[in-house]
Amino acid sequence: MTDTSVFAELSGAATGIGSMPGADVREAVRAVTGELDQLPHLPELPARGPGADMIGRGAGLLTELFVQTEPSGWRFTDRPGRDTKRAVSWLGEDLDALEEFTQGYTGLLKLQAVGPWTLAGSIELKHGEKALSDPGACRDLAESLTEGLRRHLADVRRRVPGATPVLQLDEPLLPAALAGSVKTASGFQRLRAIDRQVAEQTLREVIGGLDVPVLVHSCAPRVPIPLLRRAGVAGVSLDFSLLTERDDDDLGEAIEGGTLILAGVVPSTDAAAPQSNGVSDPAGSVQGVRTLWRRLGLDPELLGRRVVVTPTCGLAGASPAYARRALSHTVKAARILADDPE
Repeated sequence: MTDTSVFAELSGAATGIGSMPGADVREAVRAVTGELDQLPHLPELPARGPGADMIGRGAGLLTELFVQTEPSGWRFTDRPGRDTKRAVSWLGEDLDALEEFTQGYTGLLKLQAVGPWTLAGSIELKHGEKALSDPGACRDLAESLTEGLRRHLADVRRRVPGATPVLQLDEPLLPAALAGSVKTASGFQRLRAIDRQVAEQTLREVIGGLDVPVLVHSCAPRVPIPLLRRAGVAGVSLDFSLLTERDDDDLGEAIEGGTLILAGVVPSTDAAAPQSNGVSDPAGSVQGVRTLWRRLGLDPELLGRRVVVTPTCGLAGASPAYARRALSHTVKAARILADDPE
């Protein structure tokens, strides 16, 4: 679904990428829903362990495909075991908390799930190599994920009937998969690059199989923006500090074409904050966005409507106190961007 009309009412919006620190989901949901008034999201808490991490959580959404943890990481298995059941259980707890803190809520609600290419580059087949090495396994995984996401979205709609869901697919490995730089399971070699047309078609089929706008997030350099747009994404989420002038044309065409840009400009950890004005200068955080806008010759009035301010990546590595400050900071920075686009 590529309809971006659901974003028409956004102005000076901010959101989080997904992950939050700690293991208290009620506290995480309270923080997210309390700070992010226009685009709250369902938090993910990887500190709880395997099954709450990005890959385990995504694997728990799969239908008819099951995983377990091995010393080397996640691997497909024949039947649902403890690890799959744990992932499903934690997601249920997270949705319970979301339902509790969104009573009466109406508006956009962002959900996150790992995308098919990052999932394929992270889970091993039964014989030990990553699923990314097997085109058939990649197809099966994408189909299973699509069906699992349909069920997940239906569950969220039932629990939060006033919400308009938006789905974010996390694809940090997509640039590496396209470049042929994803390591094999042994770590000594690299898997062959996936064909760009195959990558695009797979994403198009996943997106087309869902009835919500889909964003794609990648905190890696060289996010393939044109490929994502052709696949039908409604928005692209990226770490603004990794952009170079080589990305200008792709970004400019995306913005002029109506693609929502989720600009990661707020440091995602306490340690990174002092190196980039931390969370003390909201106007300074979005200065790079303004600079890009001027360089591209774009209408300043579009800034508040086409840009959503976010942290650079998930906040799982931050302290709870910093994570809340970072979310608050993104809101302030986004409002400044909308109120004073020049």
